[in-house]
Amino acid sequence: MTVAHDARLANEAWEAYYRAQATIARELTDADIWEGLLTREYAVLFALSSEPEGLRITELGDDVLITQPGMSRLIVRLEARGLVERVDDAADGRARRIRLTPAGLDTQRRVGAGVARHVTEALGRALDHDQIVMLRDLSLALLAGASGPSAEVQQLAMRRNLS
Repeated sequence: MTVAHDARLANEAWEAYYRAQATIARELTDADIWEGLLTREYAVLFALSSEPEGLRITELGDDVLITQPGMSRLIVRLEARGLVERVDDAADGRARRIRLTPAGLDTQRRVGAGVARHVTEALGRALDHDQIVMLRDLSLALLAGASGPSAEVQQLAMRRNLS
């Protein structure tokens, strides 16, 4: 295969992957499972669900791919709903961490169950078990091959979620 064919194939694969992910993400966003949460708000609850000591706002923003100012506004909204709280950082007295409240953990679990059902249904409509395993493995390989600070954060989050 020539370089031109490799480039064309790679770009066709990327476009198909991107369009499939975007279509399923839109379907998920439109589903009646969010209990009034925005998808990014749920993403914060999900990220915090595996971090009992909480995360700093910058760590959370890197994990959820939101800028620090955007994350700060989002945290204020979640605090007002009683879903997260700010606590002192034991490792750095000047810093604060964001962690789930009991209500936040309960909300994350309920909404997460709906998300999991919807994703299972969406993938199961088009793929069999072996194809879903292959999709997972190929996605993990793409993530492992990515570089830069964002890739490192996402690789760490994936390792945390797979354990």
